[in-house]
Amino acid sequence: MSARSNLSQPAPSQPAPSPAALQFLSAPHRLLIGDGFREGRAAPIAVENPCRETTLTHVDAASADDVDDAVRAARAALDGPWGRMSGADRAAVMMRFAQLLEDNAPLMAEVMALDGGQPLDSCKAVITMLGAGLMRYYAGWATKIAGESFLPSPGGSRAALDFMVSTLREPIGVVGAIVPWNAPAGMMALKLGPALAAGCTVVMKTAELAPLTGEFFARLLLEAGAPPGTFNLLHGLGHETGAAIAAHPGIDKITFTGSTAVGRRIVQAALGNLKKVTLELGGKSPIIVFPDADLDQLVPASAMACFVGSGQACMAGTRLFIHDAVYDEVVARIGTFADDLVLGDALAPGTQLGALISARQRERVEGYIALGQQEGARIANAPAAWSGPGHFVAPVVFAEARADMRIAQEEIFGPVVCAIRFTDEEAMLRDVNSTSYGLSGSVWTRDIQRALRVARRVDSGQVGINVHAAVSPETPFGGNRESGWGREFGREGLDPYLKTKAISINLGERR
Repeated sequence: MSARSNLSQPAPSQPAPSPAALQFLSAPHRLLIGDGFREGRAAPIAVENPCRETTLTHVDAASADDVDDAVRAARAALDGPWGRMSGADRAAVMMRFAQLLEDNAPLMAEVMALDGGQPLDSCKAVITMLGAGLMRYYAGWATKIAGESFLPSPGGSRAALDFMVSTLREPIGVVGAIVPWNAPAGMMALKLGPALAAGCTVVMKTAELAPLTGEFFARLLLEAGAPPGTFNLLHGLGHETGAAIAAHPGIDKITFTGSTAVGRRIVQAALGNLKKVTLELGGKSPIIVFPDADLDQLVPASAMACFVGSGQACMAGTRLFIHDAVYDEVVARIGTFADDLVLGDALAPGTQLGALISARQRERVEGYIALGQQEGARIANAPAAWSGPGHFVAPVVFAEARADMRIAQEEIFGPVVCAIRFTDEEAMLRDVNSTSYGLSGSVWTRDIQRALRVARRVDSGQVGINVHAAVSPETPFGGNRESGWGREFGREGLDPYLKTKAISINLGERR
C-alpha cells in the first residue's frame, strides 16, 4: 500500500508546497499496466526530498510478475490498437500529449523540484523545452518514416530474371526504457518520443530516487488518447525491476541513460534474446580555452556547463583546459562566479543550485573533493559549508589539476570542475582524449580555423564551438567509447526504434 506524505513544516527559507502538490503527494502512487493503475507486488519505496531530507511519499514497486504483466500489455497494444494506428494518428496523440505537458507544467515542475531537489524554474524548462519539445519534434517524424525501392542485380540462375526490392521501416517492437533521476521529464520524453513515433510500445522504469514525474506521463498519455498498453509505467529498484526489464525475453530493445557501470550490466542482461541496446552513459567533458576566447561569454557559460543541476549531468563540462596565457584570470573569474551562485531549497525564489539527489551522492562528491586535495590540486574559490538539512555541496573549482589525476579522469557527478593548464596544442589534445569517456565538449576561440581543427580532434559525440552542450531536438547526441552506444535526439535518435524489412519481388524474365 502507498503511504501518505509526511512532508514536514518548512522553514522560512523552505516555501510550502502548493495545495495541489500536497494533494498529489498524499495520493497513492501505483503502477500503470495496460488499462489501469494497480498496486505493485514488491515492497514500496520511500521518496525523499533531497533539499529537506524528509520523506515526500512512497511509491509502489514492481515485482518480476508485474514486469511480465507490463510486457504482455505492451505486446497486446503493439499487435492491436496502437500497432494499427497510422503515422498521422500516432502524431495526433503525441501532439495532444505535448500540449498536456505544457498545460500541467506548473504542478509537474513543483513535484519534480520536490522529488529531485533542483530549482523550480529549471524543472519548468525541462518539461516544456525538452519534454513537450521532443514530443512535438518526433510527432513530425511519425508521418515521414519510409523505406525505398530499387532494382537489384541478382546473379547465378536468377540473372535472367527481373526483380524489384522494396524496403519497409517497421517498429522494432516492445521497448524497455530505464531513465535516470536527473531531469526525469526530459529523459522520459527522449525515450518515449522516438519510440511512439516509430510505432513501438513502451515499458518504462522510473528512477527509484526520483520516480514521481513518471506518473504525470502515464496519466497524460492516456488522456491524450494512447490505447491501453502503449505506455506502461513501473517503479522499482534498479537491481530488481530494472534487471528484470533488461533480461526480459519479451522486450525487443532496451534504452538506458545512467552510469557506465550499470550500462555494462544491462548489456550482459540483454544477451539472452540479443535485444537491441541504446546506452547514454557517463562523461568527463572538456572545455578548451584559447587565449583569444571571449572571456565575458566563456566564464558564465563554462561555469554553468559544469554546475547546472548541481553538476549532476552527463554532459557537464568538468575539465577546463585553459591556455597558460589566460589561466590565472579564467580560474579567478570562474571561482568568483561559482561563489556567487545561490544554493537553496528547490522551491525558494532565487535558488540557482539545488541539492544533490541523496546522502550517498553527497558523500561521494565530498570524497572526491578530499581526494583532489590529496592529489595536489588546489581549491581556488571559497565554497561555503552548508549548515542545516539537505544534501547540498557548494561548487568547487580545482586549480593546478593534472589530466592524470583521478578527479580529472573519473566522473564525479557533482559541482566540481578541474582547471588544467596547457601551452602545447598537441599535448593538450592527448590529455583531452585520455579518459575513457567521449560524450561532449567545447572549444572557445575566435579563430575559426583553430576551432574546427581542434573540434575535429576531440573524441566526443558532440563538440561545441563557443558554446557547450547545445542540445536541441534536432541535434544528435550521444557518446563514444565508455560514454555509450548509439545516438539520441534528431533523426539518429529515431533509427534505433526501427527495423528494416526487404521485400523482393520477382517480375519475371528480363525483357
